[in-house]
Amino acid sequence: MASLPAGAPRQSPLKVDPETDRLISQGAHFLGVTKKDLVAEAVRAYLEQRREDLRTGMVEALKLLDGSLKSDVMLLTGLTADEIDAVGGIDE
Repeated sequence: MASLPAGAPRQSPLKVDPETDRLISQGAHFLGVTKKDLVAEAVRAYLEQRREDLRTGMVEALKLLDGSLKSDVMLLTGLTADEIDAVGGIDE
């Protein structure tokens, strides 16, 4: 197996259900593109269509981060500040 150049991002497999794989395969075949290229283009188009929803989600996530360790834990775990304090809190 050939190694990747230093700093090159690794490709990862995408696991989808059999019906979705069938749609990807058929779409790629009839459009004359690879499955990889079809999925990449579809994701770009989908995210472009959902740009405002994406922006809203990012803004909401940033509102939760105030630079503290507690806010990081809250965002990563979904726990509230009170729930974190109830289990012993966080030493900052």
